[in-house]
Amino acid sequence: MRGDVKAMNTRRRILITEDDMAQLRELVHRGMIASPRDQVHLEELDRELARAEVVTADDVSPDIVTMHSTVRVRDLDDERSEVYTLVFPEDADIDRKRISVLAPIGTALIGYRAGDLIEWATPGRTRRFQIDEVLFQPEASGGRQHLAEVQR
Repeated sequence: MRGDVKAMNTRRRILITEDDMAQLRELVHRGMIASPRDQVHLEELDRELARAEVVTADDVSPDIVTMHSTVRVRDLDDERSEVYTLVFPEDADIDRKRISVLAPIGTALIGYRAGDLIEWATPGRTRRFQIDEVLFQPEASGGRQHLAEVQR
């Protein structure tokens, strides 16, 4: 069982767009009813959403991780970098580096910004990552045009 997701440098509020918040709240609500196996992950996401500051798509900074953002993260223990796209569970595909917002790292990323250090407990150890760069953010590109490419 994992512990709370948290930024290492501070426990500040995360930023989530109005559209993402509505969709994520719906995901949590539907999941709590229909998906007992994801209960722990849904509860963790719900805790993150409860502390989020909701902003309009126009007001979100381009370095914030939103849904369908593509980010470069670095594992602080082994210095390995990976590029992931944050997606809803039905679009997740680890072979294509598309991680679910319900996966521990997905919940850890949502709403944070480039430069943030993030840690969360996993069985056996605490994982520590830094968000090195937000390579793509739908809101910064004026919409979700990139989604067709992301979903391929």
